[in-house]
Amino acid sequence: MSDVKKVVLAYSGGLDTSVILKWLRETYNCEVVTFTADLGQGEELEPARQKALLMGVKPENIFIDDLREEFVADYVFPMMRANALYEGLYLLGTSIARPLIAKRQIEIAAKVGADAVSHGATGKGNDQVRFELGYYALNPDIKVIAPWREWDLTSRTRLIEYAEAHQIPVPKDKRGEAPFSTDANLLHTSSEGKVLEDPWEEVPDYVFSRTVNPEDAPDTPEIITIDFERGDAIAVNGEALSPASLLARLNDLGRTHGIGRLDLVENRFVGMKSRGMYETPGGTILHLAHRAIEQITLDRGAAHLKDELAPRYAELIYNGFWFSPEREMLQAAIDHSQAKVAGTVRLKLYKGGVHVIGRKSPHSLYSEKVVTFEDDAGAYDQRDAAGFIKLNALRLRLLGRRDR
Repeated sequence: MSDVKKVVLAYSGGLDTSVILKWLRETYNCEVVTFTADLGQGEELEPARQKALLMGVKPENIFIDDLREEFVADYVFPMMRANALYEGLYLLGTSIARPLIAKRQIEIAAKVGADAVSHGATGKGNDQVRFELGYYALNPDIKVIAPWREWDLTSRTRLIEYAEAHQIPVPKDKRGEAPFSTDANLLHTSSEGKVLEDPWEEVPDYVFSRTVNPEDAPDTPEIITIDFERGDAIAVNGEALSPASLLARLNDLGRTHGIGRLDLVENRFVGMKSRGMYETPGGTILHLAHRAIEQITLDRGAAHLKDELAPRYAELIYNGFWFSPEREMLQAAIDHSQAKVAGTVRLKLYKGGVHVIGRKSPHSLYSEKVVTFEDDAGAYDQRDAAGFIKLNALRLRLLGRRDR
């Protein structure tokens, strides 16, 4: 790494990445380019620019990009088409953001002629894997610097001491012991560590930032509709919206009704179990609405195959393999299944719950004439079921006679 000349750093402007910025210069004697992504985390990003300028980064080497529409359209929506849930519960809010950040870092590296990229993920978590698999997939020859795996700043105290020694401003809330760490984007907010590390203890109410307590949510349910086309949501309550605007609208609805809280102990890719609290208000509504429109538009065989593929797809995203050929193969199959997944879903939002109360589609496979308990006028001959049952029972009868 001694020949590193220019590094693109994923930079938030916070304490960790500000220390990394200084450390990169000192350790590698290199030029640092900062990249800050607006993924809808709800924070003002201009302070990151000012912090970078304060630390001596050239204005032309500061990149702050609004990636909200790309994030939802090209990452969140394809994942939603798959109904992906990691370990049956997690909507992958942090996981799905990492490949986009990695992609943009590599693009900036090519633009400015950088020979390395760097991130602030620790050596214990999943994000280091996700970032670096993305980097190498998009540029196999890029150099990767992961400070948390290299330096001797092994505690928050050491980090603050380093910052003070190098005149890096330390926010007051960083001087005490942080109660928990968070990551946020337009899809979700995750909280981990400290007060959340004991899986027996209930998550304190102050940890939640994206949803009201379901017990304090309105006592009156709210009815909404979501329109779909080719598996993607395109409108809420009849109003056409861009992907990011639509997710933001669902987030507002989910916040009001306390929807999308998840307390999860998950299996990290690196091998340990981790307890986290996730808030995914709009994503929870969207996930359940998408499953509802698929119920009437997907053939049984396609629907059941999708349900078999979804856990594998979710695991690939969780583990950082967004740019892998197997994820792309699965995506092609999933997207093919969505051609007729169109129509409207009606939902009731109430005190933390999302309840599907109606669905309709111009491509519906549901036939009231066939399924009715009333006279079906010959649409279905019930006598056909006898032969169907006997053929399916044949092997069971043979087994029964042998083993009797």
